Amino acid sequence: MIELLITGGTVADGTGAAPRRADVAVHGGRVTEIGDLAGRPAMRTMDASGHVVAPGFVDIHTHSDLTLLSGPEAHSAVRQGVTTVVVGNCGLGVVPVAADASRNHLEALRAAAGYLDLDPAVRWDWADLPGYLAALDAARPAVNVAALVAHTPLRAAAVGFGDRPAGAAEIDRIRGLLGDALAAGAAGVSTGLVYAPVCYAREDELEALGRTAAAHGRLFAWHVRDYADGLLDSVRQALRVAAATGCRTQISHLVAVGRRNHGSVARALELIDAARDAGLDVAFDVYPYLAGNAPLSQLLPAWAQEGGERPMRARLTERAVRARVRDAWRDLPNSWDDIAVGGRTVTDLAADSGTDPSDVALDLVAEHGNGVQMVAGGRSERDLVDALTHPAGVIGSDGQALDPGGPTGRGMPHPRSYGCYPRLFAEYVRSVPGGLGGRPPAGGRTGRLGLAEAVRKCTSAAAERAGLTGRGVLRAGAAADIVVFDPARIADRATFAAPQRYPDGIRTVVVGGRAVVEDGVHGGAHRDARHGEILRIR
Repeated sequence: MIELLITGGTVADGTGAAPRRADVAVHGGRVTEIGDLAGRPAMRTMDASGHVVAPGFVDIHTHSDLTLLSGPEAHSAVRQGVTTVVVGNCGLGVVPVAADASRNHLEALRAAAGYLDLDPAVRWDWADLPGYLAALDAARPAVNVAALVAHTPLRAAAVGFGDRPAGAAEIDRIRGLLGDALAAGAAGVSTGLVYAPVCYAREDELEALGRTAAAHGRLFAWHVRDYADGLLDSVRQALRVAAATGCRTQISHLVAVGRRNHGSVARALELIDAARDAGLDVAFDVYPYLAGNAPLSQLLPAWAQEGGERPMRARLTERAVRARVRDAWRDLPNSWDDIAVGGRTVTDLAADSGTDPSDVALDLVAEHGNGVQMVAGGRSERDLVDALTHPAGVIGSDGQALDPGGPTGRGMPHPRSYGCYPRLFAEYVRSVPGGLGGRPPAGGRTGRLGLAEAVRKCTSAAAERAGLTGRGVLRAGAAADIVVFDPARIADRATFAAPQRYPDGIRTVVVGGRAVVEDGVHGGAHRDARHGEILRIR
């Protein structure tokens, strides 16, 4: 007998094929049949009339490495229809940890990943990818999880936190550590070339990562060196490494920062198109917002971050250093009016204290280090639409799975952690013939996505980039990860002023054949109701 039969819905199967009226049968954690199944006996039948039935969303770009250990229910992710996440992005991650690491090294590594580290109670008691994945498995997350290996812990283990090139023996060690993790099931490797100590890596080190990823057939994801004035040169660097190594390349959150750089995304897309025409396997991800979120310390010059968080914080108390940083900040691509901390612009914080905005930013980083998160706006709507509608783009939230009632729910996170996918469908997806579709996009936006293509970008296209077979599609034999949503109601409710709000219109979310969200209510508080799988790539 069928365990779950979803009837009467419009199936958008994730492949980009036209949506069609069909029923979906689920048994043993798999989709068993799609078609006209009316009257078939089932243990449970769900009427999805008026709803879209799609594969669960595959979030290729998350920073949930530690938040899933703090809150394995993955509230903010699963409530927006996400059933699979990829962690370890932007070169920020938690493995490997050098076997002979000192306590100071461990503290420095954890501080370097402060952006991920929202719950001090989470213990780091693993040394390698198998140990970390075992910890995730024991936590029983509500979503499926795949992991990239992050460049920061790789470089820290082999080179340390200083500003110097890696020597030949150190590059060999990086390749060995990465090779071990890829053999243990990592989906690939990521770099984050604005973060210390990765910002000190030279191109030979990046090529070593690319060759190792290529040898295992895995992904190399790039938070490129500069998303502002140097965006095009930074994309060219990623493409050079792709050409030199043959690695499958993913450019993370393709945006242009700063009003003076509006229009740069179109030129970056031309570079990507040329590389793809030349046979390189290059794509990118993007999220549907006009502001981003990152550690405030990212704004510091590389020299100011040398040695790890503790030396950086101490350095920022020195008058001469602060003067030098303020001088470097005179040409920031964004104004302090475009940068907010804790829901208020740095300009407003400075007005409250009667100080200069640069001093406010320096004081915050000196006191709190890499844990201070900023929201930075000033982006172009045209750039965003260009990226969203490009065939090589997939959707990735760049967010975290958060629990508004737990330790990870404090503060003012970017609303993408709660509303990325509903926002895409509400604001950028046009209706299909017959009236099925989201509300008309706001602001007269052009170049919008059709429903089938939007679903593809959120599901099969993202799964393919990450090397996740049998995910992101609805077909017989595929994993039964499913989202059922009302296309007339789906919408994000999280805002920058009130970011911890769940979306509307997500009716049911099924992971591994069992419902985690029903009628908009999360039912995964108990371990036996969390059905996510740790995905090891072979």
